[in-house]
Amino acid sequence: MGRRESGNVEDRRGMGGGLAIGGGITGIIALLFTLLTGQNPLELLGMAEQGVQTEQASAVNSDVKNDPMAHFVGVVLADTEDVWDSVFAANNMSYSHPKLVLFNQSVSSACGNASSATGPFYCPADRKVYIDLSFYDDLKNRFGAPGDFAMAYVIAHEVGHHIQQLLGTSDKMDRLRGKISEVEYNKLSVRLELQADFYAGVWARHADRMKGILDEGDIEEALQAANAIGDDRLQQQSRGEIVPDAFTHGTSAQRVRWFKKGYTTGDLNQGDTFNTNNL
Repeated sequence: MGRRESGNVEDRRGMGGGLAIGGGITGIIALLFTLLTGQNPLELLGMAEQGVQTEQASAVNSDVKNDPMAHFVGVVLADTEDVWDSVFAANNMSYSHPKLVLFNQSVSSACGNASSATGPFYCPADRKVYIDLSFYDDLKNRFGAPGDFAMAYVIAHEVGHHIQQLLGTSDKMDRLRGKISEVEYNKLSVRLELQADFYAGVWARHADRMKGILDEGDIEEALQAANAIGDDRLQQQSRGEIVPDAFTHGTSAQRVRWFKKGYTTGDLNQGDTFNTNNL
């Protein structure tokens, strides 16, 4: 691609667990080791674990260098950093970069454990975006939304949730959890997700202005992806019926509309999805 790759990608694919000392015989052996040598066995095991993790990380990082998809994700994340640094500065704010975690099958975050079936997500508790790259196969084959920019849109949407965290929107949502009905909370969740789509559109606008990243058909790819993962379309596919009260992300038409608004205006302040009657 010839563009900068972010240093904030944390690759956990293939990473194993650590070592631990338990009770019973192992605990007795550890105590004897301490009495005989004066050393804490945990220190040695810690060094061994660090060595194992370093070897694992080196192997993973070596794979990443030859992994076009991981490289692509890193470049898109770098583009989001450059754009939001600029947009926040223009609004007299400072942007804090999120990290992006690559994982396989399952992952542990500050928001709890998740599997690949969860799809890409943002955890406000640790300010990290999580994605299993196999999701892009689903996006192409299951949802019928192929293309590089469709994949970029997914990352930009999750970074949009990071914007909400920085601006305090996510905290306001958290304070309402359990205080209102599930149906009412779902309605607010839809507005939260549509705002993240709006921010993805804002990013696309500024990234193209700054770097000329868009090729013909790219915006259509993003719109196709937004359309493919609307609540109404997904419910129709999985349930055979549409249940609006269970919506959490918005309809296909709404997701397309707010991404387009973000892209058209390029204005961070035009995305107040919480105080409009026209979603």
